[in-house]
Amino acid sequence: METVKGLEELAAKYAKEAIELDQRGVKGFAISKYQRAVEILLKLSQLYPDFSGRRVYLQRATEYQERVKYLQSRAASSSVQEGGVGVEADRFVVKEKPSVKWEDVADLQEAKKAIMESLVYPVKRPELFPLGWPKGILFYGPPGCGKTLLAAAVCSEIDAEFLSVDAASIMSKWLGEAEKNVAALFNAARQSANNGCPAIIFIDEVDSLIGIRREEMGSEVRVRNQFLKEMDGVLNKGKNEFVYVIGATNKPWSLDEAFLRRFQRRIYIPPPSYEARLEMLKLYLRNLDLADDVSLEGLAIATDGYSGSDIASLCQEVQIKVVSELFEKNVEDAKPRKITMKDFEEILGKRNPSISRDMIAAYESWNRRFGAL
Repeated sequence: METVKGLEELAAKYAKEAIELDQRGVKGFAISKYQRAVEILLKLSQLYPDFSGRRVYLQRATEYQERVKYLQSRAASSSVQEGGVGVEADRFVVKEKPSVKWEDVADLQEAKKAIMESLVYPVKRPELFPLGWPKGILFYGPPGCGKTLLAAAVCSEIDAEFLSVDAASIMSKWLGEAEKNVAALFNAARQSANNGCPAIIFIDEVDSLIGIRREEMGSEVRVRNQFLKEMDGVLNKGKNEFVYVIGATNKPWSLDEAFLRRFQRRIYIPPPSYEARLEMLKLYLRNLDLADDVSLEGLAIATDGYSGSDIASLCQEVQIKVVSELFEKNVEDAKPRKITMKDFEEILGKRNPSISRDMIAAYESWNRRFGAL
C-alpha cells in the first residue's frame, strides 16, 4: 500500500496548496492545484476500487470539482463584464487579477530586482529600451519557496491580464486540439496587449510541457513546436508588445535546451533566508497567543533549510496541538493556553524539512551553469 500512501500525500499536497491560494485570491493557480488533486484522487479510486477509502477519495474529488466550477464561472463572468480575452481562450484559461502584493513576497531581493528590470521598468518607460527587453522568465527552485506567489505579485505590480495554465492539462485535456489551444492562448495575450493592457502567460510545472523526453507522441511534438513558434513570436525584438511568458519548475534540469534559451531571465528561487524565515514567522504567528519565552529569532535559526510551505505547516501544527488539548479536556467555552517555545520544539522534532541538502546542492549546481539574472 506504499503506492496508495504516496498518491494520498501528493493529492493532499495539491489540495493544501489550492486552498491556500484560493484564500489569497489567486484563483487561477488555485484551479490548477485543485484539478491536479482531483486527477490523483480519481486515479486512486480507479486503481483501488475495493479500498475502504475509495468513498472518501470520490467525495473529496467532487468537492474540489465543485469549487473549480464555481471559480471558473466567476472568471468567465468577469471576462464578459470587463471585455476580457475572448470566449475561445476562456475555455481553458482563467483570467484573474491576483491580490498578492510585492511586499507579500518575503526577501528574494535579487529575483525582485531582475523582475523590475525585465517587466516593470519597460512597461513604465518603453522608450528607454530601444534594444527591447526580456519577455521569457523562468522561475526555478525547490517546491514551496514562493515561485507561484512571485508570479502573482508581478502581475499585480504592472496591473497585467493574467493567463494561468497548467502545462500538464494542455497536453492531456485537449489531445488533438492542444496546439490550437496554445495558439489561442498566445493570441488572447496579444489581444490584451494590443488593447493597452500588459499580459502575462504563467505556465506552472512548465517542464511537463517542454521537458526532455526519450519518447514522444506526434501530438506532443506538435504542441512543443507550436509553443516554440509562439514564444519566438513573443521574443521578436521587432515587436515591443507587452506579452510575457513566465514558467515555473521544480525540475530545471528536465527542460529542453532549445526552450531554455527562450527564457532570457532564469531566476533561482532558493529556500528562504534567515531574514525571510523571520518575516514569515511574524506573519503566520501575528494572530496567535504566544508565551513570553517564544523566540522568533530562535525559530528562524531552527528552521534553516525549511521551505516557506514547511514554515506555514509548522505554525499550523503548533496551533492545532494547543487547540487539540482543549478538546481532549472536554472544556467548553474555554480559550486555548498560550503557545510556548516547547510546543514549537516538539513539533520541530517531528517535522523535518521537505528540502534536503542534496536537493539544494543540485539546484545551486544548475544555477551556476544556467542561471541568468
